[in-house]
Amino acid sequence: MKKRTIAVLVALLTFAVGVAIARFTLPRFRTFAPPPAPAKHEIQLSNYRLSGPYQYENLTIFLVHGPDQPFSGPYTPLQQAMERKQVAVYETSEVNELAIENRSASEEVFVQAGDIVKGGQQDRTLAVDLIVPTKSGRMPIDAFCVESGRWTQRGAEGVNQFSMSQDMVATKELKMATKAEGSQAKVWREVETAKEDLSESVNEDVAGVASRSSMQLALENDKVRESAAKYIDKLTSLVDEHSDVIGFVFAINNKLNSGDVYPSHAMFKQFWPRLLKAAAVEAVAENSPAAARPANGALSINTMADFIVAAEKGSESLNEVTKRTHMAKRESEEGIFFETRDMAHGGAWIHRNYLTR
Repeated sequence: MKKRTIAVLVALLTFAVGVAIARFTLPRFRTFAPPPAPAKHEIQLSNYRLSGPYQYENLTIFLVHGPDQPFSGPYTPLQQAMERKQVAVYETSEVNELAIENRSASEEVFVQAGDIVKGGQQDRTLAVDLIVPTKSGRMPIDAFCVESGRWTQRGAEGVNQFSMSQDMVATKELKMATKAEGSQAKVWREVETAKEDLSESVNEDVAGVASRSSMQLALENDKVRESAAKYIDKLTSLVDEHSDVIGFVFAINNKLNSGDVYPSHAMFKQFWPRLLKAAAVEAVAENSPAAARPANGALSINTMADFIVAAEKGSESLNEVTKRTHMAKRESEEGIFFETRDMAHGGAWIHRNYLTR
């Protein structure tokens, strides 16, 4: 009996020593609860979850869901900062370069490529994403003219300083011309095309009386605004129904178009009204009777997911806009992916933009 007891004790001791050694020599694992199964109208990606489609007329939206990133600002959008007179954008008499200054001592400002500034000697769209730090002094910023027929003061508008527009450039082709191709001539051509498409769609010449070449004045046309408002009224509340939405991708006439994603729900909500408005204006422009629609029906959520994944896998190049703001670009056959990074916070990404070819 004693021998058996001793044998059992030796076995238990050997087992305990083995467990102790294993704790220090084997890798540690942590068990996570499995993620909830996605609903039938959702799909799980490596970085995001998509939901949709949400559709009105010829505009189809898929929402991008995800957790807030460890760093996501805060940044004040350029539009809000200019409305509060915290930021000024100055004319330099150079078509493709303006100057920007953040006067605030507490708020950093985020400029998004495609923001339109109105006035000066010509209306411009800002060509790059840019973080404008507090008390920045005047900083150069790349721009493109979205009004070809003027180089003087327009009415009572400021000629040396710009006012903020409520709009962003409103077609994928214009975004490609500014961000991907960097061609002023192409920007002017796409402005004219957009105005022609809008005029045909609303059955009215949308060119502004004060400047027929201005994209901004065309966007201010009453019929354009009324037509876009129908889309906005139907779709704007989508983000209020989901607390984890950080972006969206969309299609027009069942054709893949583009998308924008941000590191937090709060940051996305700041940009959502103008992003949706730009998408709505483009949908209006493409909603004429002659607009082509693919015969294979609505896009699936899997098609949108495949596009996002493929765009992110392209070969990368880097544009050091400033020491603080870097913009990475990845190009693939399917599209172009832009990622803006804040180098003051370890290169944390703060905006992702997807464009189909």
